[in-house]
Amino acid sequence: MRPPAAPSVSRVQDFCQSAWIHKQIRDAETRGEFERLPGAGKPLPADVDATYDELWWVKRKMAREGLSVLPPTLALRKEAEDALLAAYAAPSEQAVRKIIGEINDKIRDMMFKPPPGPPLGKKPYDVEDVVRQWRERRADR
Repeated sequence: MRPPAAPSVSRVQDFCQSAWIHKQIRDAETRGEFERLPGAGKPLPADVDATYDELWWVKRKMAREGLSVLPPTLALRKEAEDALLAAYAAPSEQAVRKIIGEINDKIRDMMFKPPPGPPLGKKPYDVEDVVRQWRERRADR
């Protein structure tokens, strides 16, 4: 019959480290360091149950800062919609033509050099049509 094997060095080290950690926790509890922690008595955030995401901190920071990252085509769609609204609110026909000309240049660039992501789904605006609509809107005021 063989005598029981002696524990390995790594198992002894793990046990000692574990005992040291537990001692540190007990000492902190007796000093009251776990009392009045921020969030004590409150439910955990909803995203705690979500699957692990390596970029969780980036997403949380962006949400806190009010930032969003869209694929280039979607960002240009939004920019084109905003430009059209800005053109309708422009003070002069020259400003309308400038706003629409700039966004049309960006749309054309994206049409001929498409980036990865969803398709743009936009074509350049007809400047004369936008100017006509701008005139009609100004006449309605």
